Amino acid sequence: MATKPGLIANDFQVLGQSQKALFSLKIHRGDGMVLLAMNWKQGKPPDNFVGFAIEYKEPGGQQFFALKNRLCFPKANGGVDPNQLSTLRSPIQKFRWVHFPRNAHLPGQFSYRVTPVFMNASDELSLGDPQEAELELMRETFPGELNIAYTRGFVSSQAFVDRFKTVKDLLPGDNDDPLKFVPKGPNAETALAWMGFEARAAIVDLLDQAIADPSAQVRVVAYDFNLPDVVDRVEKLGSRVRVIIDNSGSHGQAGSPENAAEARLVVSAGRANVKRQHMADLQHNKFIAVTGDVQKAVCGSTNFSWRGFFVQNNNAMLVEGKDAVQLFMDAFDNYFANDTVAGFGKTDSAKFVSLGLAGIDAKIAFSPHTASNALLQSIADDMQKNTTSSLFYSLAFLYQTKGVIKDAIVKLTNDPKLFVYGISDREVKGVVTVDVKKPGRGNPTPVFPAALTKGLPEPFKSEPTGGGGVRMHHKFVVIDFDKPTARVYLGSYNFSKPADTSNGENLLLIRDRRAATSYMVEGLSMFDHYQFRVAQQDAKKARKKLQLAKPPRKKGEQPWWAEYFSDPLKIRDREIFA
Repeated sequence: MATKPGLIANDFQVLGQSQKALFSLKIHRGDGMVLLAMNWKQGKPPDNFVGFAIEYKEPGGQQFFALKNRLCFPKANGGVDPNQLSTLRSPIQKFRWVHFPRNAHLPGQFSYRVTPVFMNASDELSLGDPQEAELELMRETFPGELNIAYTRGFVSSQAFVDRFKTVKDLLPGDNDDPLKFVPKGPNAETALAWMGFEARAAIVDLLDQAIADPSAQVRVVAYDFNLPDVVDRVEKLGSRVRVIIDNSGSHGQAGSPENAAEARLVVSAGRANVKRQHMADLQHNKFIAVTGDVQKAVCGSTNFSWRGFFVQNNNAMLVEGKDAVQLFMDAFDNYFANDTVAGFGKTDSAKFVSLGLAGIDAKIAFSPHTASNALLQSIADDMQKNTTSSLFYSLAFLYQTKGVIKDAIVKLTNDPKLFVYGISDREVKGVVTVDVKKPGRGNPTPVFPAALTKGLPEPFKSEPTGGGGVRMHHKFVVIDFDKPTARVYLGSYNFSKPADTSNGENLLLIRDRRAATSYMVEGLSMFDHYQFRVAQQDAKKARKKLQLAKPPRKKGEQPWWAEYFSDPLKIRDREIFA
């Protein structure tokens, strides 16, 4: 079969085809986003190369629109420009960039044009030969079989501030009843759709399909359960739904929204269809399964809560097909019949089994496991023994949990042959913030706090935090995204002993480059987002301005790109994606 210009032999990576351009371009398809990766073709760029301009055109569009950059070159008076500027004037001084198209759901080809920008001795800019490539950003990762969806998770971001200013009136406060809270303001629905992104749409749409299908039977297992978007819809299903709600900790205390949701569903679905459970510790699952004319199930890390949908970084995995959905229905029945590890752990649901998806090597297992079928050590072994190129991870609570996964990550991080990027939350002085590993030179990489959102240096604006608590809530590990052996582990499973042998959880293993690339792009977007927080903190402490670098004009000065050709990790960063 002939390949369209710009395509590699797959549908999730494309190459620029210009022979004249001095650099190469590879675009990786994420879900609702793309990673553009550039590399210089021969040797090093000239000193007067000051970055890349990036433009894109939507399907059916007639013109390119330039991405904008909040950073700019120093003004004559040393100040900063308070406006976002076109990258044709303020180029991106990186060799890769993650872009979230405004209308990523549109069918058809998105076109990207990347152009090198140069600056002469008079500070005049000129453009070199560009690279162009096209890529389709269809909403479904594998149409009709499996779809990966994410929340946007960037309530603490300049993009959120630009669009919506504040979370006031969008999210319930400490004294509000979350099940009765109604967001206010003319842009409330737009803001929530932006924050919830594709994960919210996937979960809500599935429930709407179940409501519209009178033959549908629905099963729900919920940890946090306080979002009207979900609870109201489950209530409408009447006796066609059966529900398990966690009752550990605050979920079981008087006045909790989970207790209130239970009371409502007992009325609508019947007492026999509603169960409270915590297994040996937590019923930490978040899944919905629908069987009937609709045959779909959704799982992953996204809690059915305000924070899960609208504040945290989360993912949702939607699978289709009778065989795949039956595994969720069976797991629900096994949970409903067993409140103990010994009982559930001996069921077939606790074993890793194929989802039965055509052309996709995907398996699922539900926790808790017994000692004989536990999975945590096998995951650590796979990471340590079989990672040959790269490891990306986004693991909530990793640094609160000792164990084999953390040990494996430390070992792999210290291996100079591997490229390892990761992000985790951790408790710092009693406050849960988001931490990011700052790139080093192959040595153990220190963890830097990156939750600063107030008093940012110019030209940035202070950002809302979305309240206290964890903001990075993913649980995924991507191994060798750039190899035929690419795979990703994901789910509600926190990669800890409790997740393995105490809690109710879902864990998936997908051996597929398209899926692994999607999670890699998501992980990289968060890593870059929070790493820039570190740069902002450093600039504020040093009382420096964040600005673009001009070409070296004095003896001893280095061009902005020099570290990408001298720092071993940044060399690998520049090469692995492009």
